[in-house]
Amino acid sequence: MKQFITFVKKEFLHVFRDRKTLLMLFGLPIVQIILFGFALTNEIKNAKIVICDYAKDNATQQIIGKFEASRQFEIEQTLLSHQQIEAAFKQGKIRMAIVFPANFNNDLLHQNNAQVQLITDASDPNTATTLSGYATQIIVDYQNELMQLQELPYRINTEVRMVYNPELKAAVNFVPGVMSLILLLVCVLMTSVSIVKEKETGTMEILLVSPFNPFLVIISKAVPYLALSLINLTIILLLSVFVLGMPINGNILLLYAVSTLFIITALSLGLLISNVTASQQAAMLISLMGMLVPSILFTGFMFPLENMPYPLQLVSHVVPAKWYYIIVKSIMVKGLGFSAIWKETLILLGMTLILLVINIKKFKIRLV
Repeated sequence: MKQFITFVKKEFLHVFRDRKTLLMLFGLPIVQIILFGFALTNEIKNAKIVICDYAKDNATQQIIGKFEASRQFEIEQTLLSHQQIEAAFKQGKIRMAIVFPANFNNDLLHQNNAQVQLITDASDPNTATTLSGYATQIIVDYQNELMQLQELPYRINTEVRMVYNPELKAAVNFVPGVMSLILLLVCVLMTSVSIVKEKETGTMEILLVSPFNPFLVIISKAVPYLALSLINLTIILLLSVFVLGMPINGNILLLYAVSTLFIITALSLGLLISNVTASQQAAMLISLMGMLVPSILFTGFMFPLENMPYPLQLVSHVVPAKWYYIIVKSIMVKGLGFSAIWKETLILLGMTLILLVINIKKFKIRLV
């Protein structure tokens, strides 16, 4: 244990002596969280929705048919009550719910006025606005068709309610995404050069002839970056709350616990890259290109995954940032507990264990 602590201290000293590493470790996350939080927006299509039809009359069936024919929407299921809508949102499978009240067609024909309620998941404000606009346009088109057939003016009032993010703050969507992107990139990049740096400087030979266990070498390389990444996480959360005005609705301890698991996943991935590369330049190139592009494309906070071909959606399943993004949104935005994120947490845990086993197997006890 004394050797292990000594090795960890050595790694901390390496980090603190390298100003470029410190700048990348703490400067990059601050810049990215501010830029992404204020500057970026996105849009979505082919969104999964649910319909709660209390009327079940001819008018509602025609409108539902228009939603089914639309390329912007995919009806996940038809619900029986409002209570099921909240459960559907908590599962994270839908973007919007449409509610038709009882006597919809009767109100439309006899009072020339009917109500429709659109309930959207505003944890992604741009998506919520876009989908409510598409839905409203479909209903207006149906209203115009009725007015062409009848002399009396028919009017359908659409009520829109935004859940989770009624103020439509863009930060609510981008903060979780940037958290997953930053933590993955920084952790992978920092640890990917740790072992290969020992090879280039010649100190790896000393480690290999020492009685130090290879497993402890790997762990001691990761411990300093784990501690520093948790500091990074705290900085990101403080900026999110006090600069971007994004509240943390869920359990902060649960968020830290799951974030720690994600950080360990990223560190394990970085150590694997460091194990299989021969130079720091190669390790950094693989880390940046191999992590940056998949994290942006397949996480879901910039480009909706449902728009992608099915093979690419399968590829997204092996990107750790995707699962962490879902977890952070569930905790921070929706205020959900562990029961809502246990599957994603289990997937991250499985990835971590697999990466650690591969790291131990790939660790070379001989340089030649």
